[in-house]
Parts: sequence; C-alpha cells; structure tokens
Amino acid sequence: MKTIKNINAFAVGLPLIILMTYPITKEGAFIYALLATIVTGALQLLIALKLLFDNRFAKPIYIYFAGVVLFFVLWNIYPETNFYLTISYFIFSLPPLLALYLSVLIYKIK
Repeated sequence: MKTIKNINAFAVGLPLIILMTYPITKEGAFIYALLATIVTGALQLLIALKLLFDNRFAKPIYIYFAGVVLFFVLWNIYPETNFYLTISYFIFSLPPLLALYLSVLIYKIK
C-alpha cells in the first residue's frame, strides 16, 4: 500500500513540479503540465484497477469508476449538444475531483 501511496503522490505532484519550471521554460511549462495530467489520469486509473482487484466489493472504488465513465460519456456527447456551457463545467471539474477522490480513498484504505 505504501507503493501505491508513493505512485499517487508522484502522479499528482508531477504536473505541479513541471509547472514550477515556468521561469525557465516559459510557455512550454504549461503545455508539459497539461500533458502530465494525462499521465496522472492514467496512473490513477491503474491504481484504481489494482485497488479493485485487491478489494472487489469496495463501493467507493465503483463510485470512482462511475465518475470516470461519466467523464468520458460527457466528453463524447459534448460536441453534439446545445448545452456547451453546462457540460463544460462538468468536463473541466470532474478530473480534479476524481483525482482528489481517489487520493482520499488511497489514504483512507488500510
């Protein structure tokens, strides 16, 4: 479990560390930090899969996966709807909320 906590801390901190290089790399720091959030999401998804296989009946992990599915469903229907503003709030707020939720789950699970 300590390894999972370390991987999660690395995944969450990576975009922030890259963003702190802004004085050196200027605009490149923003682009690389945004790309690092993709790595964060992938690592957290793998961590959630590991937690799911370790504890098959953990309801909070299923809630996390429901949030991930909701994000991708909203992302796919976003261009086809007339509710651009409403859906965009959910699309941009859901990944940070999912990252925070999984981080809390990781530190809460014994």
